[in-house]
Amino acid sequence: MRMLDLILKKRSFLEMTPAELEFIAMGAADGSIPDYQLSSWLMAAFLNGLTPAETAGLTRAMALSGQKLDLSGVKGAKVDKHSTGGVGDGVSVALAPVAAACGVVVPMMSGRGLGHTGGTLDKLEAMKGFNVRLEPSRIVKQLKATGLAMFGQTERLAPSDKKLYALRDASCTVEALPLIVASILSKKYAEDITGLVMDVKYGSGAFLKDFKKSRELAVALMKTSKLLGIRCVAVMTAMEEPLGLAVGNGIEISQSIKILAGEKGPADFMRVLEVLSGWMIFLGGKARSAAEGEDKARLSISDGSALEKFRLMVKWQGGDTRVVDDPDRWMPKARLTKEIRAGKAGFITRMDARTVGFASVLLGAGRAKAEDPVDFGAGFILEKKQGDLVKPGDLIARTYASSPARLADGVRMFESALAYGPKAPRKEPLIREIIK
Repeated sequence: MRMLDLILKKRSFLEMTPAELEFIAMGAADGSIPDYQLSSWLMAAFLNGLTPAETAGLTRAMALSGQKLDLSGVKGAKVDKHSTGGVGDGVSVALAPVAAACGVVVPMMSGRGLGHTGGTLDKLEAMKGFNVRLEPSRIVKQLKATGLAMFGQTERLAPSDKKLYALRDASCTVEALPLIVASILSKKYAEDITGLVMDVKYGSGAFLKDFKKSRELAVALMKTSKLLGIRCVAVMTAMEEPLGLAVGNGIEISQSIKILAGEKGPADFMRVLEVLSGWMIFLGGKARSAAEGEDKARLSISDGSALEKFRLMVKWQGGDTRVVDDPDRWMPKARLTKEIRAGKAGFITRMDARTVGFASVLLGAGRAKAEDPVDFGAGFILEKKQGDLVKPGDLIARTYASSPARLADGVRMFESALAYGPKAPRKEPLIREIIK
């Protein structure tokens, strides 16, 4: 088999076989196919597309290009959740222990933040000592004992994805829908899961701002998941403003812990948490419907079992369990703070999620480049949200950073995210559609 022939085949609109896609994925993983030929094939796929069967075949081949988790020895359905990214979206931190407390096995493989979006791994590492780099044998052992593990992608899981993702970035083929689907689902297929709940964002702070394009991605993810034998549901959620009241790694962990401890959480955060939990519990076979799953999720919080499941995970993964009892004391918080106050009277008609996300990056809470360090204590605590009525001087947010320059830059950008008006804005539905 020659890569030159495969480039020509895709350029000629011909459908590729599973064996040919496996050849490409393995060549990307082991370096036997040069970057310029892989880039040429990616461009052909970008221009001519992939069929649903090709997308599923590429996804499977990418997953099998390295080591695949074997969870056959772990009893029960294994369900994960994936979000396409957002601002203030620390839902996974509360969601995973809630679903696990309801009897679902949750192997949750997550990523790091980049650009304006936060990453679950960075949030988890804000807890002192918490280890997200788990070996496959350790993941299996922990899942058998606790039903819950939250971890990052290892070098051996779907290694072709790392190479192809970098080349997509370098060859301007990032937006190709089939390649996005293969990148997301190859890692999930490598987890050996049986169910997947997709939180697909749209709006200002989303990877794909336009609802129509985000929905196309959700449908493609659904179709490919089914071809791979994974039960899947996609929840379309708005990301026009930050979710919840916390933006920043340690700050978001604190919010999630308090919610698990029974404190009343922000309405938008709680709505997304309960809906996603309901579907995870349903796909995990622990409820007869998603609505019943939501009821069980609320009960796991009120009876304390979700918090105890979270505590158990923190202990197993080397974190300081004192944070579970007193997050305000044991979670990091940057030493410098500044209050952001309303400059005029009226309704907050805009709190642009993307701008707030980039403001958090300026504070040190995120990354402009993959190798940038993260300040776990930097970020925002919101006191007001879009639609709230304010008068001059009302507190809108508290800002945290570790240097005066970062603090000033972050505050300036946050303020540029705000708009005021005489009438309350019409809000997009938080959950616009559930695709089953």
